[in-house]
Amino acid sequence: MAELVYPPVVAAFRGAWKALGIRFTFVGDENIPAHGGAVLASNHISYLDFALIGTPAAPKKRYIRFMAKKEIFDNKLAGPLMRAMKHISVDRDKGSTSLVAAMRALRAGELVGIFPEATISLSWEVKELKSGAVRLAQGAGVPIIPVALWGSHRILTKAHKPSLGRKRIAIYIAYGEPYMVAKDADVAQEEVRLHEKISSLLHSIQENYPDSPVGEWWGPKRLGGTAPTLEEAAIQNAQRKADRAAKKSNKKKESN
Repeated sequence: MAELVYPPVVAAFRGAWKALGIRFTFVGDENIPAHGGAVLASNHISYLDFALIGTPAAPKKRYIRFMAKKEIFDNKLAGPLMRAMKHISVDRDKGSTSLVAAMRALRAGELVGIFPEATISLSWEVKELKSGAVRLAQGAGVPIIPVALWGSHRILTKAHKPSLGRKRIAIYIAYGEPYMVAKDADVAQEEVRLHEKISSLLHSIQENYPDSPVGEWWGPKRLGGTAPTLEEAAIQNAQRKADRAAKKSNKKKESN
């Protein structure tokens, strides 16, 4: 079936990247297969990550079907686009449905993108991973391609003001070598393996990044930045979640 929506959306994003003055560096993009299914598992640091990761795949006419939270599909503007591009809705209350849809796509030879941390990491380090990426690759018998990106959080991310001016921000994206997960492999051990691969890629592109993170909010504490540690970020996220729940509860009480 012809891709009627994905190509023009990709073209629109390319125009946006040019307008933002983004300086791209791709490492290992030859690891994106020309055909056949694969799981692309990436770290997650900004709201732009899904669009950025797919940038070098589009010229190969490979269109990544990303797993994204249901709320995006519920949006009146974004929802129709997400469905037209065959992205996969993830309802956290009905996770098995999205896994079945992703498995079907992989077995049909599609590329499926997933952020196994589930949410943006405000420490800019790789958080503990959920098991979805490993289970999908294992169940569909397709390779995992670890992915790491850096710099996108300087443009648009959670808990920070957007920086949409033309600042020539550098964005580095690295695609690791594809590898298979054995059918009888231990999922927990494979999660650790994937975490190590994504972290290794991330550290590598951070080392070669042209701008210094020292003293910067977008720099991880490990590199002299002012971002919270993984533990500190987890506490902040828990507090935000509790605040949202309390706000929702209060609104419900007021409406009754």
